[in-house]
Amino acid sequence: MDIGQGARIIIRDWVQLRSRERLLIVSSRRYQTEADALLHAARQVSSHIDIMMLDELSIYAGAYFNGRENAFDDYDAVIGAAEYSLITTKAVRRVISRKKRFLSLPLSTNDNRSMLSYDFLKADTVKSKIMAAAILDYYQSASRIDIKTPLGTNLHLCTKGRRAGFFNGCCRDGKGLSSASVEVYVSIVETMTRGTLILDGSMGYIGTVESPVAIQICDGKITSIEDNPSGRRLKEYISLFQDDRMLTASEFGIGLNTYSKCCGRCYIEDESAYGTFHIGFGRNIALGGIQDAVGHFDLVAHNADIYIDNQMVMDHGKITVLEPHIYI
Repeated sequence: MDIGQGARIIIRDWVQLRSRERLLIVSSRRYQTEADALLHAARQVSSHIDIMMLDELSIYAGAYFNGRENAFDDYDAVIGAAEYSLITTKAVRRVISRKKRFLSLPLSTNDNRSMLSYDFLKADTVKSKIMAAAILDYYQSASRIDIKTPLGTNLHLCTKGRRAGFFNGCCRDGKGLSSASVEVYVSIVETMTRGTLILDGSMGYIGTVESPVAIQICDGKITSIEDNPSGRRLKEYISLFQDDRMLTASEFGIGLNTYSKCCGRCYIEDESAYGTFHIGFGRNIALGGIQDAVGHFDLVAHNADIYIDNQMVMDHGKITVLEPHIYI
């Protein structure tokens, strides 16, 4: 798929931009090609398009928009198409509260390809919405998630008082808020996660796991990371934030995109992949949580048995609650 086709999917199918609507594209010079493609696609629909270039902010872009809640007030829709996700910031929470639209489109990849050329953007938004609805039914009044894998993951999460949602790219399906990550998500009670995560998928922005990493979590925070090459890379990455709040488990997600592969080339694709789950750490404000931090990252793993209030929704990476005609 070429970059232009990816940009058209974003503007036409995900943002669903209309004539006379004002759109802001937030990007950086590193992604000038992608920003130009989005701009070109958007101008086929509306003449009211602005671009905001963020440079020198890197992993602190989220903190920038946490301190500028009204940054997007002049727009009907905003696309966050920079290096890192802005979806958990106060500015995004304000966009949604004002009945506008925000699409999280972090463009970070590890294979020198444009994310707008990845085939996972072709995901069927209707199919993923149906898949999400089947899982969301189990979250109604639920308060507990238990996760186990053959490698030894044994995690216990609390969702009491938290409302689950889903992303499938389409902002209108997400009531204004969506992401290129096709998933069911829920913010988790920040002090209650406990157990062991055996990380065997990807480490978000920093790519694939070379060998499984054991991560211990107690009272909601990472207390230890196994000392192997991948574990050391993860420790170094977290230390860059210089914020202990980045150790707090704050989100749980289940990937729904059957076009996605978890191979470490693009973290949005990794966490979207059908058959995976992920634990998010750090800020979760716009996802319905209360945890503030300078950023957010996700750790992705495979082949889980997942129970929501003792009801199985995934068996060794296969979603068990789908109707036969939409089974994978």
